[in-house]
Amino acid sequence: MCAGCGGLLLIRIFEKILGENTITINAAGCLTLLSVFPTTPFKSSWFYVAMASAPAAAQGVRDALDILISKGKIEQKDDLKVIVVTGDGSAADIGLQATSGALYRNLDFYYLVYDNEAYSNTGFQASSSSPYGSSTKTTTYTLQMPEGKVLKKKDLFEIWRAHNPSYIATISPAYIADMMMKIEKASKLTGPKMFIAHSPCPPGWDIDSSTVIEIARLAVETGIWPLKEAIGGNVVHSSYQLGKKRKPVEDYLIMQGRFR
Repeated sequence: MCAGCGGLLLIRIFEKILGENTITINAAGCLTLLSVFPTTPFKSSWFYVAMASAPAAAQGVRDALDILISKGKIEQKDDLKVIVVTGDGSAADIGLQATSGALYRNLDFYYLVYDNEAYSNTGFQASSSSPYGSSTKTTTYTLQMPEGKVLKKKDLFEIWRAHNPSYIATISPAYIADMMMKIEKASKLTGPKMFIAHSPCPPGWDIDSSTVIEIARLAVETGIWPLKEAIGGNVVHSSYQLGKKRKPVEDYLIMQGRFR
């Protein structure tokens, strides 16, 4: 893994809150490199699948657990929490259809997308989550396209919210207490629990690894990445953001080589 990866801190917090009785369904991406046979940093289970099929795999695992419990093959206390972990390329593009199906079926699972705003694992090509004006390997600054990426970032929060999941929230590695509170709140609910996490990428964003948390904090303070949640469709913004004057967006953009 790259030094300073925003996704590493995110999954560490999820594992800490949800405990060892979990199984993580990982779609191909950066974090796949965390658990390569024969070593793993996790005490819980890790299941690797293709980019498009993580929610479908989660459905299979959840169904299998429910059947085994109903037949008395495993005890209720040994049930596992099912967590899907993907990058934005899988969440917003390649795996969006499977996620829509899981949401429609009201699958009882957690979904954590670490949004580094590109296909970082394969060299930082643009995804539909890449922001307008950013430079990626497939949207470089040229005379014909001086602004870099010309399409706007897809609003995954609203797309998922339209499916009316039990819980959906945005989180940031710079706001750990907010993240932990939201995971705890979601853990008391049944059904889809969706988390969209800001995940600064040092090599892709052309930033120093020591600035990851500062940049993540600026994303919130400038309004680029508002922290919010929705239960039953009603959106609520994190209280400590309310009434505060936002910092200039330039403070966030100027620190990243992808916007120069």
